[in-house]
Formats: sequence, C-alpha cells, structure tokens
Amino acid sequence: MTKTMHDIPQAVSSAAKRGLELHNEHNQGGTSVGLAMALQLAKGGTISTQDALHVSKYFPRHAGDNLEQDGSDGRQPSNGYIAWQLWGGDAGRDWSEQIKHQFEDGES
Repeated sequence: MTKTMHDIPQAVSSAAKRGLELHNEHNQGGTSVGLAMALQLAKGGTISTQDALHVSKYFPRHAGDNLEQDGSDGRQPSNGYIAWQLWGGDAGRDWSEQIKHQFEDGES
C-alpha cells in the first residue's frame, strides 16, 4: 500500500462536522470507529490512501440505512443518517470512491 496523502475536501470535512454535531445533540449514530474517522475528516488537512480506502468501504455497506430520515421534517435523524454524515456524507462517498478507483488503476 502506498503512502500517498490526499487532501480532504471541504464538503467532506463539513459533513463529518455535522455528523459530530448530530451525534452529540442526539447521543446516537455511529460507532467508535466512525466517530474516530469523523474527527479525522472534520479537522481537514490530508489523509492517507489506506484511510481513504477505509472510508470507501463504509458506504456500500450502509447505503440503505434510513438515510432519508435526516431530521428536516422535525423528527429525530436516524442513526444511519448521522453515521453517514460522520463518514463524510455523499461528498465522502464520491471522494473516497474516486481515490479507490485511482488506487485500483495504479494511479495512487
């Protein structure tokens, strides 16, 4: 595995921050692994290829986790929605997938 570092996009960092806020507000959503990754993503900067690949593995497993219950209707957001945000939200999925494809193609 290469040691290449990748810039964490602002949208990914913002989603992770929002996930942390929701987790703290509702005391739910996310595991200790997800919370640790959210802290790393929220702070911005760079992330290793290995960690970006770890992020990319989250999304396919959790794509059906009640993501539509985001709290915008006045109800409490679902655990799945909060966890999705902790991992960088839709922006995190797109960004980490791009890194995954680069790695698989030998570009990273």
